[in-house]
Amino acid sequence: MNSTKNQTRYFILMIVAMLFWGTSWTAGKVAAAHSHAEVAAFWRYAISFITLLPIVWYLKSPLKSDRVGYIYMLIAGVLTSLFNYLFFAGLSHGAAGYGGTMVTSLAPIFTYLMSITILGTKVTNKQVLALSIGIFGALILLRVPFEGFAFLNIESSYFLGCALVWALVTIFSQKASSRTNPMYYSLIVFGIAGFTNMMFALPYHPFDFGAYDVIFWANIIFIGVIPGTFATTLYFISAAKIGAHRTGVFMFIVPIGAIASSWVVYGENLALSTIIGCLLAFVAVVLFNMKKGKK
Repeated sequence: MNSTKNQTRYFILMIVAMLFWGTSWTAGKVAAAHSHAEVAAFWRYAISFITLLPIVWYLKSPLKSDRVGYIYMLIAGVLTSLFNYLFFAGLSHGAAGYGGTMVTSLAPIFTYLMSITILGTKVTNKQVLALSIGIFGALILLRVPFEGFAFLNIESSYFLGCALVWALVTIFSQKASSRTNPMYYSLIVFGIAGFTNMMFALPYHPFDFGAYDVIFWANIIFIGVIPGTFATTLYFISAAKIGAHRTGVFMFIVPIGAIASSWVVYGENLALSTIIGCLLAFVAVVLFNMKKGKK
């Protein structure tokens, strides 16, 4: 009974984390409208890094890894900084709800495809079917059956780049997972991403605090602390309790937070094709991760 209650509690915490991650898309769009993408990208992970430090200390997370683990973290950190820039650059041009839905839906599909083609991961017939559904969902999301390659516009291109880069980050995260504590991994990756983004933000004077208004600071602090530090902590604590194999499905709660918050703030409406594409991607991820029942 207590075990069931604990599982339910962590399921709820995971849902809360995903919804907060979803709201980061709308808050990011607001921040991008009040600053340069480079500046917003820098402060997002700088704030997350600073606020994650006391949590890592409080949880007594092991601060160690091996040489290979640090290489993986370095690569993941640099890639995260690229994702971070594309995130804000895309939001400065496109809709938050569409971006949050598109990236969250396409990233797992790209991750599976990269794992198979680059890493040589073996797949079953059922997983091939799942990937076929996912690819079809991706085409629907990009509106290829209706508009051809019109998705290669400035809005969708940034979000497509986000999904591709995040798929690579996911692969390196998986490789690093057996070599270090997840909280320490997040701390190092946040630090590397923040420092890398800072190099590109310097021409825009990110430390001239008066150059950016209260709306920018309120939203970037929110993104850094709540979807960044707080939701990341909830995610890793909950994932450890409910099992890593179940966490992928929860990622599809992220679009709900993105869609709801973008509708409240910007009055954005989501196209039916986006919803259908997201649902097909969800089915693909569930089917791909479904374990064969014991006879």
